[in-house]
Amino acid sequence: MDRELIADCVHCGFCLPTCPTYQLWGEEMDSPRGRIYLMKQVLDGEPLDDTVALHMDNCLGCMSCVTACPSGVQYDALIESTRGAVERAVTRRPSDRALRGMIFSLFPYPRRLAAVRGPLRAYQKLGLRRVVRRSKLLAKLPPAVGAMEDLLPPLSAKSKVPAITPAVGERRARVGMLLGCVQREFFPDVNAATVRVLAAEGCEVVAPAAQGCCGALSLHIGREAEALKRARKLIATFEALQVDAIVINAAGCGSSMKDYGRLLAGDPAWAERAAAFSAKCRDVSELLSELGPVAKRHPIRAIAAYHDACHLGHAQGVRLQPRELLGGIPDLEIREIADADICCGSAGVYNVIKPEPARELGDRKAANVIATGASLLITANPGCLMQVDSALRRQGKTIKLAHTVEVLDASIRNVPLP
Repeated sequence: MDRELIADCVHCGFCLPTCPTYQLWGEEMDSPRGRIYLMKQVLDGEPLDDTVALHMDNCLGCMSCVTACPSGVQYDALIESTRGAVERAVTRRPSDRALRGMIFSLFPYPRRLAAVRGPLRAYQKLGLRRVVRRSKLLAKLPPAVGAMEDLLPPLSAKSKVPAITPAVGERRARVGMLLGCVQREFFPDVNAATVRVLAAEGCEVVAPAAQGCCGALSLHIGREAEALKRARKLIATFEALQVDAIVINAAGCGSSMKDYGRLLAGDPAWAERAAAFSAKCRDVSELLSELGPVAKRHPIRAIAAYHDACHLGHAQGVRLQPRELLGGIPDLEIREIADADICCGSAGVYNVIKPEPARELGDRKAANVIATGASLLITANPGCLMQVDSALRRQGKTIKLAHTVEVLDASIRNVPLP
């Protein structure tokens, strides 16, 4: 917590209409300015107790307030440092510690996710999922278990990404690619589509299989030391590849990786390396927009709604590029979603740790998606894909969901969307 950053907040209230938890509950301490007031109290000597921790935990970290703030308050840096302080100062209930321990012993480890992927795919393919959902078993289990089951996406046969993929035609760039953790194991088709699109647009793609987690989930929840350890390891993996850019197709990962320079600024051994790494990081839509299209686009006749992932739109400020890329596809109509700046409720692992408010936010987002009349929802984050799909199913709607690069890939290859 930084007193100077806290002082930037003039308590104007512009953040209130954009804050998901304030919209849900109307509680001042569950608004950005209310949480900043609590931070100031702690710095002034008030205890960092369970009540303060609760209000910080309630924050989704969506950063819509950063976009809305006319004073330039760095709420992202404030909530990040405060969550770290909470993790150091507060002893959580055994059930909460067990849940968080389970999440962080699984999700940031691609090999462990790969080990559970097979049984989960069998669970879906053998029809056990339908049986479980029709029974009352999930209602008897802890809410987090039900939330994870509900969020589980359909698991297809795994697509592998080669270590090196040559450019199609003249090479315009050599790029490194983050494979991710959840993205790699639960959405492998998104990674495969990303490589194909980059190659079609003249990029040689380098995707080292040994790369690990970027640390975004850990950073988002206040596990600072763990996040920085992962950041250093990822930097070391990519800096030897001699690439022009490092491409990311998951909004939450990209947001954290672009911030490595700030996060490691106080580490003499890593500050310069981290800054150089972050300067090369690009969301895939950013890089494709910078390069400009060379591959022919074929028509996709569909009405689509585009959902801004919070960590792409708010945290990275990337809004126009994906819309421009999608706008270059013949016959594809893009419609905007009402209350687009309000989070869908995914927010890293928020929808597992706080399933009730996440569910309500997801239902609101799904209703706004349905109101567009679109038959296709496009977004740029695996968490959003799982969250909105879950909410749409609760409302009895079946809308095709796709990552931005999957739509571009289908257009370039002239094939139906998966």
